[in-house]
Amino acid sequence: MSPVSRALLLVACVGVSFLPGLVGARFEPGAWYAALDMPPATPPAWVFPIVWPVLYAAMGVALYLVLTAARPVPAAPLALFAGQLVLNGAWSWLFFGLRRPDLALIDIVLLLAAVIATTALFWRRRRGAGALLLPYLLWVGYATYLNAAIWWLNP
Repeated sequence: MSPVSRALLLVACVGVSFLPGLVGARFEPGAWYAALDMPPATPPAWVFPIVWPVLYAAMGVALYLVLTAARPVPAAPLALFAGQLVLNGAWSWLFFGLRRPDLALIDIVLLLAAVIATTALFWRRRRGAGALLLPYLLWVGYATYLNAAIWWLNP
């Protein structure tokens, strides 16, 4: 693969990884979210637009590393990666768009499972790719706690 082809693939991988963020940006928290009772350790709002782009970029680089590994790419890691992107984007629609923390909680638990599986498969294929997904895994775990606590505190 030529250097130009590699660069274009890297840009495409990072671009695809930002798709859930583009979906999520359509659903603003607004007054509804501000009125909710929040759990301990809820970060200030300014943290989210800093953390997510870093995580999306790392996810894209991880995907690139998997795609450029020497062996043919098995379908499972790519299917899991695509699935977790869909679940990631759906969460914003469920939580902020529909204002349904209960449905968002189901989604994020599935997302967490998908990220765990994706990280494991990426790690087996290329350790660096798996390592790049670890911050995302930790963040989704933390977000699962926040979502569950919000659901619990706001019946």
